[in-house]
Amino acid sequence: MSASPPPDMSDPWIRRFRPRPEAAVRLVCFPHAGGSASYYHPLAQSPTLLPETEVLAVQYPGRQDRRRERLVDDVPELADLITEALGPFDDRPLAFFGHSMGAVLAYEVAQRLGRRTGKEPCRLFVSGRRAPSRFRPGTVHLLNDAELVAELRRAGGTDPRFLDDEELLAEIIPVVRNDYRAVELYRWNPSPPLACPVTALVGDRDPQAPVDDVEAWRQHTDGPFDLKVFSGGHFYLNTHQRGVADVISKALADGAQQPVTARGNAR
Repeated sequence: MSASPPPDMSDPWIRRFRPRPEAAVRLVCFPHAGGSASYYHPLAQSPTLLPETEVLAVQYPGRQDRRRERLVDDVPELADLITEALGPFDDRPLAFFGHSMGAVLAYEVAQRLGRRTGKEPCRLFVSGRRAPSRFRPGTVHLLNDAELVAELRRAGGTDPRFLDDEELLAEIIPVVRNDYRAVELYRWNPSPPLACPVTALVGDRDPQAPVDDVEAWRQHTDGPFDLKVFSGGHFYLNTHQRGVADVISKALADGAQQPVTARGNAR
């Protein structure tokens, strides 16, 4: 593949931790509730990730360098905005990886890309999240601040030092509450299955995403489906970074790394 001019990396939505202008595929990573693009910095630096893969991470509004921007507490609205932001990056195949809330957003953006452009990502990786068709009510966003902090400690995805710092907590809590509201009020709008391959990843002791509910992602694609179960809880990937990178690399190497024509569009 010949190098094309790189897209404008000043876009506030996308972080590019390790530029690879010759990359054959771009892996777009979607953070969990309360998370930020920097969560995927270790993945971008992973020595086991294929050198042909460039990691891009989505930065949602209202956190880190975007902390002065309006938070978005609606999954469809956020998916619309991310879909638009990815426009300049589709000069080569895109793969998506999303963890927890990020899996829902990755799925919704994949659906939108298919409808708008006729091209889906070459592969969708969904982690730590039950399939959209497996609804379970959630009320975390209604907890008081102390209860919300206790939930964050239990889930294990937030550095405990942040939770012990009152100033940092003042910034974290509104973001976490906003994101939980978004994903807990999300309702799947039944739509045709994707055409792209889907790989689902989960921890075997994840209370938020039972393995059976994660395996139900199989129903959301007409393409190949694969399930990878790791030891651990909701943030199993914190201790299995190499294993997760291996799964991604193998799946992308096995695939054609070409955009998948969306269902209903001519190939």
